[in-house]
Amino acid sequence: QVQLVETGGGLVQTGDSLRLACEASEGTLTIYAVAWFRQAPGKEREFVGGVDWTGGSTRYADSVKGRFTISRDNAKKTVFLQMNSLKPEDTAVYTCAADQFGTGHSFDKRYEFWGQGTQVTVSS
Repeated sequence: QVQLVETGGGLVQTGDSLRLACEASEGTLTIYAVAWFRQAPGKEREFVGGVDWTGGSTRYADSVKGRFTISRDNAKKTVFLQMNSLKPEDTAVYTCAADQFGTGHSFDKRYEFWGQGTQVTVSS
């Protein structure tokens, strides 16, 4: 029903910033909560942050609070993950997921649609 595409990953240094985007290749994300997850080699996928379907509520993992911010554009086509003060521990493949009429919660099993991910590598 919805195809998700992540962009914006890359190689940066400690303290740098990146902005990831999660876009619906067709239609919009108007009725979907969107969450970001990440997975590093040898580790389980972990929740990064999410925004509810209305765009009125966000939540974040403790490890990124104060550094990462999720926002939605006005047309609900794109959800952004602004990442500031990046650390080597943030290195992972970042994937977005969508949940119809969801709350942006952290339970990955509840998300129906997933993108393919974008690599973020933080050096130094």
